[in-house]
This record gives sequence, C-alpha cells and structure tokens, in this order.
Amino acid sequence: MAAEENVPGNPEALTEEQAARMLAGMNDIIRAGDEMRALRAEMIKLFTGFGWTQDKIARLTDMSQPAVSKQVAKYRTADPEPAMGLSLDQRDTPWLEGRLWGLAEEISESFPDTARCTSYLNAIARGRKRFTPQNVDELRRLVEEDLRLHHSELPGGYRDAYDEISRGLDIPSKATTTASAPVRRALACRLQRDRLDITPCT
Repeated sequence: MAAEENVPGNPEALTEEQAARMLAGMNDIIRAGDEMRALRAEMIKLFTGFGWTQDKIARLTDMSQPAVSKQVAKYRTADPEPAMGLSLDQRDTPWLEGRLWGLAEEISESFPDTARCTSYLNAIARGRKRFTPQNVDELRRLVEEDLRLHHSELPGGYRDAYDEISRGLDIPSKATTTASAPVRRALACRLQRDRLDITPCT
C-alpha cells in the first residue's frame, strides 16, 4: 500500500516543505564538509610541493600518517607545479576575494556583537554562500559598513587593506594561476589576517 500523502487528516506525516526546512541546515553542513575535505586535499598537495614531510603534514592537518601518505601518493607521478607566490600583492580575483574574506573575519572577531559582516561569514563557512560576483559585492558592502561604523576603533591598516582589495576587484587581473580558486582564497585569507595582526594602530 502506498504511503499516505500528508493531508489535514494525517497530522503525523511531515509536509515536503517541513522536511525541506529541517534538512536545509544539515545539507549546508554536509556540503561545506565535502568542500573542506577537497580543499584540505589540495592543501596537502601544496605542502608536498614545499617539500614538507608526511609527518609534518599529518600533524598540521590532524590526519593520520597513512591517510596523508595515500594523498601524497596521488601526486608523486604528476609533474611538479610551479611554486606559488605568497606575496599579498597579487591581483587575480580569487586572491583578492580571499583577502576580503580575511579582512571580514578580523572585523567580525573584533566586534562579535555588532559586526555587520558576521552573518555573511557564517553563511560562507556553512556553505550557504559561494564566492559569486553578487555575494562578493555584498560582502564588500558589509565590510565597508563595518569599517565606517568602527573606524575610530580599528587600525588604519584595515581601511588601507580594504581600499587596495576593492580597487583590485573593480579591475581584476587576467593573470592565470595553477592553483585552484579555493586554495588561492584560503591562502590569501590567512596571509591577510596575519598581516592585519601586525598592523600598528594609527
């Protein structure tokens, strides 16, 4: 016998809309988890290119040495990729998006109760938002608003970084890179945060 459709006379069944709302958050977390696993695999490839040992990579990634060894084995037969530049001043779009992401995270952590960009960052972390041009524009708007609201409490380097990132995103470089966009974003995010951590107050 076919399962009963949910109708007013069958109150114990979920509607499709209820199920969709219930599963939406779970799907976001699962999707973000898959993306993070893929990104971690690409970072292992990058670390291998740096000449780091499997033990060091395992420690940094919180993986077992055999699991790292399996990942590294995939790259042994491939041609080595050119070394990736780690200068903050790079102009390709994923790099600039990563810098914007890092700046937003620093602002969000500095003002956890009032930063306008916090909810957007949470959506990115959970996989609900992607780095589309529209979403990047919205994140730029929120960061600019936070910089205006908290300008007296933030080092001048924050505004300088935003201005540089914004100019770059307005006229992005057509430079090609060998690393994937997620790897470029993740590296730029970390490097931008590290740079801001040592920015003196003005």
